[in-house]
Amino acid sequence: MGYRERVDEDYGLFGPGSVTWHVMGEPVLIVGGIRALLLQALHPRTMWGTAQNSELMDPSAAWARLARTVEFVRVRTYGTTAEVDRIGRRVRNLHSRLTGVDPRTGATFRVDEPENLLWVHLGEVDSYLDIARRAGVPLTTADADRFVDEQRRAAAVVGLDPADVPASVAEMRDYYAMMRGHIFACDEARAGLRRMFNPAVPRRMLPLKLAGPPLGTFIVSTLPRWARRMYGLPGLPTSDLAATLALKGLYRTSRVVPERYRYSPDARRARELTRAR
Repeated sequence: MGYRERVDEDYGLFGPGSVTWHVMGEPVLIVGGIRALLLQALHPRTMWGTAQNSELMDPSAAWARLARTVEFVRVRTYGTTAEVDRIGRRVRNLHSRLTGVDPRTGATFRVDEPENLLWVHLGEVDSYLDIARRAGVPLTTADADRFVDEQRRAAAVVGLDPADVPASVAEMRDYYAMMRGHIFACDEARAGLRRMFNPAVPRRMLPLKLAGPPLGTFIVSTLPRWARRMYGLPGLPTSDLAATLALKGLYRTSRVVPERYRYSPDARRARELTRAR
């Protein structure tokens, strides 16, 4: 039985007709989520604040932390207004109590400084959009700009002022051009990159460990060339081409799978509501 749209239904931040709902349910976007973590790690204070305050550096707890991040993205994308408000308050309250120490100067900084929050936010936006477009998810140039604009609502959930957040692909590109002189791969970021090739996984998911090296190599190749070079890795155009071809192959392969298996329950509901609309 399909979903029938009601005028008074609460769709949260987005809803039927949004580019976010069109993009975020695609299985290939899993690559974008992991790519985002590697990109976010290149902001030293963001990485230090995370490493000093979370379970990210503890292999035994890293999987649980990743699961909580996935749940946050799920609720933010598909949850009702009340659900998004609730999870947003929890995240903002947590971040407001955390500080980090810059090992270069000994200075203490707040984890929820706007610069840190903006870097993390755009790391997600850029990664999801870049992977979707390269994989072949149908998106026009206007759709891409709408996606970036829509994600300003998500930025507000973590405490950013949407007016201070890039609202188009061009503005996001300018932001990265400006930031490149202020970021680098600190020791903690490089350690995180190495762990991706030998991931700590629950016993029931041990086969994923075997997939670590090839999967890690593939995800790294989807990063911008400048980001790969910051990690001390080759930034060759041929790697970009190979990654794009692989993404297209993954997306086309996923399209063969029936929708009831291809999409999560939330993504299936979003697609049904969009069709009904």
